[in-house]
Amino acid sequence: MSGLRERKKQETRLRLANLATELFAQRGFENVSVAEVAAAAGVSKMTVFNYFARKEDLFFDRVPEFTALITSAVRGRPADQTPVAAVRALVLRLLDERHPLAGFSDTVSGFWQIMLDSPTLRARAREAVDELEDLLVQLYAEAYDDAHARLFAALTIAAWRTCYLSGARRIMAGERIDYFFVEHRAWVVECFAAVPGG
Repeated sequence: MSGLRERKKQETRLRLANLATELFAQRGFENVSVAEVAAAAGVSKMTVFNYFARKEDLFFDRVPEFTALITSAVRGRPADQTPVAAVRALVLRLLDERHPLAGFSDTVSGFWQIMLDSPTLRARAREAVDELEDLLVQLYAEAYDDAHARLFAALTIAAWRTCYLSGARRIMAGERIDYFFVEHRAWVVECFAAVPGG
């Protein structure tokens, strides 16, 4: 019964996020209220806040999933694999799977455009990257001393952001991912190779 309840919760969460993103795409993030998202979903405003702490999280609804994937990758890595290499392997796996969290598909330009058009979402994206770096510091501290954990976390974020944004710019410029997937994947490997332990 608990499994069914959890699945229903996940379905509701996904439905709210998808409805919100559709409204944001139509009218812009700043021009849509949480109450309007709730009305479109046929639920109360409080129900929306039960699933999402703030309006921005309706848009960045996959952040908790990414956090869980990184935590699992680092903590569940083989004994002979460094934490940085575990993160690199995760990023490459998501890329190979064309997973939405890789941000690498021909359909994501609409998502990025919503974010680029919203100062609030751009600020939340920067905050999310900072939170991700803090998470990596915690995870890396289990394998390294504090100073190296902070350095390697910062370098990991720099590598990830460099390859992510380079792909995003090309997709936003109209390039089809099939034309430069192999090149982009090689660039991800190169970026992570610049990180000690990568």
